[in-house]
Amino acid sequence: MRTFLAALALAVALVVGVLGFRGDLKRQPPLEIFPDMKRQMKLRPQATAAFFGDGRSSREFVPGTVARSTPLKVGDQLVYPFEDAPVNTGRLPGTTTNFIDAIPLPVTEEFMARGQQRFEINCLPCHGPLADGKGVTSKFGLAIVGNLHDKRIVTMPDGEIFNTITHGKNLMQGYGANVAVPDRWAVVAYLRALQRSRLGTLDEVPAEKRAGLK
Repeated sequence: MRTFLAALALAVALVVGVLGFRGDLKRQPPLEIFPDMKRQMKLRPQATAAFFGDGRSSREFVPGTVARSTPLKVGDQLVYPFEDAPVNTGRLPGTTTNFIDAIPLPVTEEFMARGQQRFEINCLPCHGPLADGKGVTSKFGLAIVGNLHDKRIVTMPDGEIFNTITHGKNLMQGYGANVAVPDRWAVVAYLRALQRSRLGTLDEVPAEKRAGLK
């Protein structure tokens, strides 16, 4: 045992004597056990490279390469997911609380159908099919669920609802990782349709369809 402790003490003294303590300053350059981890044989972007026939270090994409992100077409512009754009954040660029009033994507019949589908998958269990907060979770003791027909939410900008879907609020988790950006806006559009169906008046219903109302 004494021999082991002596050998251990000698090894510790040797390591400290050669490498020193963490944070020590020395005039000599540090020891590099694996120098290739710091100085690698690599090519810098946009630099010349004699290895390739065209002399360029930056190469074209390999055929069949799949892009890591796909831009979203908003009007005549292409917006990538990493951009600080209203379609991605629901807010005006460079702000944290200035939400946009309207959905920045065209609202079509297909868009609404997609919003209904995404709503029924992600929102219906808690908020209910009518968005009144009476989903299936209310039967299992989760009583604090927002009624999306409250005046506060009805008058809320579309961008703020999109932001809540993305990041969550209070007990609600964020769905930014589960629901794509266009689908979140589609859910907002479908929610507005649910709100309109409850708050609308008979005069807003086309005359040929009034007879079918109960």
